Parts: sequence; structure tokens; C-alpha cells
Amino acid sequence: MSQPLLEVKNLSVRFPVHGGVFQRKVAEVRAVDDVSFIINRGETVGLVGESGCGKTTVGRALINILRHISPGVELSGEVIYVEKDGTRTDLLALSKSDMVRYRSKIQMIFQDPYSSLNARMSVKQIVGEPLEIHHPEMSKKEVEDKVLWLLERVGLQPEYAGRYPHEFSGGQRQRIGIARSLSTNPDLIICDEPVSALDVSVQAQVINLMEDLQKEFGMSYLFIAHDLSVVYHISQRIAVMYLGSMVEIGSADNVYFDPTHPYSRALISAVPEPDPKRRDKKRIVLQGDIPTPLNKPSGCGFRTRCPMATPECAAAVPSLVLKNSGAHVACPLVD
Repeated sequence: MSQPLLEVKNLSVRFPVHGGVFQRKVAEVRAVDDVSFIINRGETVGLVGESGCGKTTVGRALINILRHISPGVELSGEVIYVEKDGTRTDLLALSKSDMVRYRSKIQMIFQDPYSSLNARMSVKQIVGEPLEIHHPEMSKKEVEDKVLWLLERVGLQPEYAGRYPHEFSGGQRQRIGIARSLSTNPDLIICDEPVSALDVSVQAQVINLMEDLQKEFGMSYLFIAHDLSVVYHISQRIAVMYLGSMVEIGSADNVYFDPTHPYSRALISAVPEPDPKRRDKKRIVLQGDIPTPLNKPSGCGFRTRCPMATPECAAAVPSLVLKNSGAHVACPLVD
């Protein structure tokens, strides 16, 4: 039976928009709107959607850093971290100092391997820094030994420890980032499009490495990406976001091969098919422009582009409901 690791309940994120001579708040961006989902221990949950739908904001909200990097941001809801003994802690309610303990349990791999590593620090310093922060009891020799061990685990030579980020390729830099995220033995790693900046051949190597490391260490992944074929390959469950809201959550097979929500269908239909024998699938082209998070449509955010929309869709925001497909879908018109 699956054991929950992280329970996200009604998570909402609002960013202020300032304008005028005195830079007063004139509006707000509803980046994430009432999002709920669960990540189980040892599981990979894929999070997909168009650019600007709020995927990265969800990832950053889970580690509670938005208040420190975006002054004025408003967060509501709960992000419950569940210990193995059942102890539950709301991460959004913790102060910056109290959150330090949980940052060793939840790590992040960033999208850009070129800007996510400090150019002035050697690989040994980059990978060893989390150990020095979260495990001050470790001696210098112990830290160095673990850094060398981690580099070997991600496929890098131990002698690379004395080099600097500019001496590596994009794929090698991302491996360094993976080694850094593994250093504190986390329970969850949030992967914010970790392969989108890499060549296709390198993407496959990094994805296979991440799968091998998950089998070895047993951690969970929240895998944020645009590439649905990559997400399907690595995930057990897939969550689809549109304009800050969750529209469908289900098993990888259900969402990828039999999507239920109209937006999920359009998204999956756009995935390139390498097999010529299977290229007869119909491409669903959505009409209209993507609404802005500054002024979201009333009711269902997808109704202005949905081919199934009715006047009732503007009345209320649909909630996720279990459908016959086995997925939870935010649309009362499908089954």
C-alpha cells in the first residue's frame, strides 16, 4: 500500500503587480489556483502543461522559497510533509529557520545547468556545501569522501572534483546538479525541467541515470516537464495543469493513452509520433488565445478554448472528480 510523502491541499499562489509613480499594487497574477495532489514515497509524479501554467511555481512553493525570492507573494493552502512515523508538518506554516531541516529532505534540480551552478565554486564545493549546512557534524574528510562517492554514482570521474562548472558540458553540469541534490539523502527531489536544455541523446542518459538512482535510493520525484513522452517514460502518475489549475490526474497509462479532459486530449495529440505506422492519429488544434493569469475567465479557465464548452462552464470552477477512465478530471462534461 502506498505511503504518502507530500500532501498538497488547495495550494494557491498570488504575485502582486505594481504600477504607477509610487509602484502601488494594481493587480495580482493568480499563478496557482487551488491545486491539490499527493506524492507517495518512492513514486514519480509528472507535472505537465503549457509554458506559464504554473508548474515551476508549484515546485518552488513546495519547498517554501517563494516568500524569500518574491516579496509580496501570497500563499494559501497546505503542503503537508508526512514522516515515516506518521508525523505531519505543514511546510507553508514554517519560518525560514524552521524550514532548513526540511530542505535536506526535499531538494531541487533546476532547469538550466549553466546558471544553477556557482561559477566561482569547484565541483567539490558545490556538491559538499549542502553537507556542510545540514550535517555540520561531518568531518572535512567525510564530506570529501562522500562528494567523490556521489560523483561516481552520477557517472563522473572523481578527479573532476577540483574543476569548475565552465569546464563541463551541459549534460555533465546537470549530473553535478543531481549529485548536489542527492548529497543530503532526500526523500523528494523536485525536478524542474531537468533535461529541457540538453541534447536529445544526453536527455536519455540523464533520465536513465535518474531512474537508476531512484531504484537505489528510493526517493520520490516531482518531474516537471514539457516533453510528454519523457514524462510518460519516467512517471507512475501524471498531473496536467492549465492556467494555474489542475485539470487531470491519473496513472501514466491513463493520461498518456486515454486522456479524458479536453485539454489533456489536445496536449497528448501534439506529441510527435516517431513510428510511421501510428502517425494516423488526429491532431487537435485549440482555437483562440491563452487567457492571461491577470484576468482569468470565470468558471472553468479552459472554457474559452474548449470545443465542448457550454454556458454553464462559466458558472463555477469545476473540481477534480474520479471518472470511469480511472483519472480524476476537472470537467463535468466528460466521462
